[in-house]
Amino acid sequence: MKSRVTRWGNSLGVRIPKSLAQESGLTEGTPIVFEVEDDAIIIRRKRYSLEKLLSQVTPKNLHGETDIGPPVRREIW
Repeated sequence: MKSRVTRWGNSLGVRIPKSLAQESGLTEGTPIVFEVEDDAIIIRRKRYSLEKLLSQVTPKNLHGETDIGPPVRREIW
């Protein structure tokens, strides 16, 4: 498949053909990461892992419980 780089405001943009987007699982709003490898630009879906997210928790950014009031309806055990 071929496409062209076009101006999009002060940036450049590339349209991803629908069939390629479907095949790769891209939808509007999918977070992506750009990487440059030799003469190629690689677009990857940004993947989150629980291990990576938890490794970023520190005592400084950890917060305590938040009281949202008494339990209601089916929240009561």
